[in-house]
Amino acid sequence: MLKSAGIILEPGNMASQLRSGWRSQRPVIDQSKCTKCLICWVYCPEPAIYKSPGGTIEINYDYCKGCGICAEECPRKAIAMVSE
Repeated sequence: MLKSAGIILEPGNMASQLRSGWRSQRPVIDQSKCTKCLICWVYCPEPAIYKSPGGTIEINYDYCKGCGICAEECPRKAIAMVSE
């Protein structure tokens, strides 16, 4: 019989946790190809992609885990995965 178990007291997510140590590759945006459609932002599973005050799309590498979904989904192929 189970006498004790962990319980979740409130909802949460990984937004407060850094994930940069997980990756072996990182995405790099070619700003000359980027149309700022934000498809990368839609598909990114982490809070890593954002629009800068200057209007460019940027990646916060503290939160990027290097999964490559953004590069795969970019319709202009403006994101390339490069080795760390």
